[in-house]
Parts: sequence; structure tokens; C-alpha cells
Amino acid sequence: MVIPAPSIARGYSGEACPESFNIARYCLARGAAATPGKTALIVVADAGAPLEEAERWTYGELDEAVRRVAAGLLAEGFRPGDRIMIRMPNTSEYALMFFGALAAGIVPLPSSSQLTPAEADFLLSDSAASAVALAPGMSMTAEGVRVFDAEAIAKLRRHEPLPDYADTAANDPAFLVYTSGTSGRPKGVLHAHRSAWGRRPMYRGWYGMEASDVMLHAGAFNWTYTLGVGLTDPWANGATTVLYNGEKDVLVWPKLMEKTHATLFAAVPTLYRQVLKYCDLAAHDLSSLRHGLTAGEALSPALLDHWREATGKELCEALGMSECSTYVSTGPGMEIRPGSPGKPQPGRCVAALPVEGGTEPLPAGETGLLAVHRSDPGLMLGYWRRADEEAEVYRGEWFVGGDLASFDADGYMWYHGRADDLMNAMGYRVSPQEVEAALAGHPDVQEVAVTELHVREDVSIVAAFVVPKEASEPDAASVLKWAADRLAAYKCPREVIFVESLPRTANGKVMRRALAKG
Repeated sequence: MVIPAPSIARGYSGEACPESFNIARYCLARGAAATPGKTALIVVADAGAPLEEAERWTYGELDEAVRRVAAGLLAEGFRPGDRIMIRMPNTSEYALMFFGALAAGIVPLPSSSQLTPAEADFLLSDSAASAVALAPGMSMTAEGVRVFDAEAIAKLRRHEPLPDYADTAANDPAFLVYTSGTSGRPKGVLHAHRSAWGRRPMYRGWYGMEASDVMLHAGAFNWTYTLGVGLTDPWANGATTVLYNGEKDVLVWPKLMEKTHATLFAAVPTLYRQVLKYCDLAAHDLSSLRHGLTAGEALSPALLDHWREATGKELCEALGMSECSTYVSTGPGMEIRPGSPGKPQPGRCVAALPVEGGTEPLPAGETGLLAVHRSDPGLMLGYWRRADEEAEVYRGEWFVGGDLASFDADGYMWYHGRADDLMNAMGYRVSPQEVEAALAGHPDVQEVAVTELHVREDVSIVAAFVVPKEASEPDAASVLKWAADRLAAYKCPREVIFVESLPRTANGKVMRRALAKG
């Protein structure tokens, strides 16, 4: 629902979430009871091997394994509300630990396998997690924290399964994800169990999801885009999800679409662009694919046209954020208007509010801050131990993000950029302050400012503008290496530009946007 005038009633109008609600039960129990032998998960490690050799899980097997992990965690002394960090790549063990924790009422913290040990240690400390599930080859430097390695996870799976999922309330804490903030420190976004119910408007408003669907997702589990679109939603609808965890190679995606008979493929626009550039799509049978799903960064009209020409399929775009997942999208049967991510999904209450303040939605055609009504079940419980930042994003009955947008007379949303300096790197929101703090320690850096630099109409990169110290020799490779040792790959600058000084306001604040404009 788009609100064109203040006289219209406000609030989420979709079906209310049951008071007693557990995400893991919602996703797995029905499938285990109705179709226990149906394939729920396929994990492919080698795109060139026969699909029969891939790891497979039925709904019955997943349901039992998740309840075994839940029982094991409780036997290990965890109590509802405790937090456990997951630092693993896309494996079935990751999914079992995530849903096993939810099944026990424990709060999992999914994290990126790309994080450096120092970045991971910050999340562990800030969340006050008492344990971490760690994949082989990954390390943590924090002391006094319990580590669940492959052997310990296998032990959890040998427990007798819980007879039922935890009797959690819809508003009980479910999981914690971290996102970049304007302060430069990653902040925890705490979601309730009702967040899975809050995804229901996507079923028709974006996917057209059916039990017969095969969802192939190209993302990583630390991202709500992957956890939701890749696991939660397919399982809640009795569908099959396919994940790939083999060698990174863009050529695998059309192979997997053909081999798995994927009906839905989800990725960021950057990956679609790479697929179109490097893959021979005509050599693959993509007849099973109904349409592609894209989120995380804006879909350019040129990329949409290119995909249509190459495949004869549509790309359905969605706009979302860590605090509420996706809430604006195009879906089956909707007109796709190039340049717009679509309309608010059915039942959602979304508006553009005046930038300078106020709670009355702007009329069609006027640009303001994109806002979601606080009654939306998909909206976060709050920021973890960040009451100051939390207060900044609520305006009366609205949650107000940093996106600038307008709605046309037909309800389509049009994006006008960010009101703050947050950057978009491969679909991840990245704080320039966090990158700047890492680069400032370089021995040859006097000052540094980081911003998003548009190199083509539909391509942008993270760029660092560096004022070198006197008598130092500018060395971009050294700065990039310094960043790679301290930041996750998606946060690292792709380009270093040396300048004599940084543009500043009269009050001394760096004007990052002026740098981006050259």
C-alpha cells in the first residue's frame, strides 16, 4: 500500500502473525509431516559432476536433524536467548546450526566467511555470543569462547531430537545480523521470529512461489537475502532450494540452472552482468527458469534489456534492507517499469516522508525518505545495544531508512540515492567510516576519504582518496594490500586515488560526494 495522502488509514494490512511462532517450525514442520520424502535441499560442490552425486536432504531428514541439533545445544547448556555465532561457508552444517538454534529458542548470528579474524572477533564481542560454530580453516583470536568445530557439530547431531520446536512467541528474539552503520561500526540488527511471517508478502509480490519451485540462490548465508530467499521462503512453501559451495566461477550458474531445472534464480545485478558477459547462455537449456530475482543493488534498464534479449526471461527486482528485508518489488503479472524496483508488496504500508521531518507521507511525485510502517511484522526488533542509533531511525509510527525515493501515480517507487554516505558494494551496505578507519593506520596515509565511485552507468566501485604523508612515495598496491589484510573483500577499495587535499565544509567535515563528482 502506497499512501498518497494523509487521510488514508495507515498500517500493515496483511494477515496477522500467530502469537506463538517459531521460524524453524514454520519452515520445516509442515513439509516434514506432509511430504517427508520430498527433497528440500541440494548442496552442489562440483557443477560438472552428475547431480545425483550432490548432497541431498529431504524435509523429513532436515526436520529431524534440526531438532537433533537443537537438543544438543540445550544439552550443552545453552538457554533460550543465548547467542551463537556461525562462521562457515554455504554448507548444510551452516543451515543445520542456524535452524537448530532457532528450534531451541537460541539466537544465531550468521556471519560472512569473508570477514578477517579481527572483524569476526568484533562481532563475537559486540554480540556477547558465548560460542562460535567454526568451519575448518577459519580462525578466531578471541579467548574464552566455546568453539563448535566439525566434530562438535557432528556430536550435536547424534542427540535424540527434541520432541517439538521451542514454544517461542512471535516477538521473541530469533536471529542477529550485522550491517554497516553511519557511525562506521557494524551494528547488530535483531530480528524476531515473526520476521519469517513478515516475508509472506514476497511469495506473490516477488516470487510467485509454489511448492513445485526449485530455487537456486547465488548468495552467502550471512546475508538476509540468502537466508530468506534461499532457505526460509522455499521451505515455508514446500519447495526445493539449491546451493552451490564449490570453486568460485561465474560459468557454473547457467550450468546449474540447466542441471537442477531451477525455476527461480536469485543473485545481485553484478552477477547477472558477469553471467551475460562471460557465459554462453544459448548453449544451455534454461526453459525451466520462470524468471530471475535480483536485489541488493539497483537493476539498470540496460542490464534488464540485455537479460531479456539473451534469455527471453524477466528479471523481477526487489528493494530491501537488513532491518526489514525486501518490501518493494515487481512480481509475476506486474508490469516491469525499467528503473523502478516496483511497488510495495501486498499488505505492506510504505511511504516517502519529508526529509526535513514530519510523519505525513508526501504525495505522488515528491521525493522523500523511504519509510516502512512500524506495524510491519518483517521489521526488526531493534539495533543490538545501540539505543542511540535506534532512536534516529524511528519517526513516530514509521521506520525511516536512508533511502531517498518517490512514488508515481500508479504506486511504482523510484529510487533517488542515499541521504547518507553509505555505499553499496556487491549488494552489501558498507560504511565509508569503517573503511577509512582501517586505511588510516597505513604508515604512508596522512588522510583518507572513501566513497562510492560510478565508473559506468550501472557499475560503481568503492574508491579511496588518499592524501599521502610528506616524503612518502604514493603506492596504491600497498594501500590495497593493507585494506585486504584488515577488511572483508567486499569492503575493500577497488581503486586508490592520490590527492593533495580532501574537500571539506566550513565546519571541517569531509565532502565525500564532492570527491565522487571529481
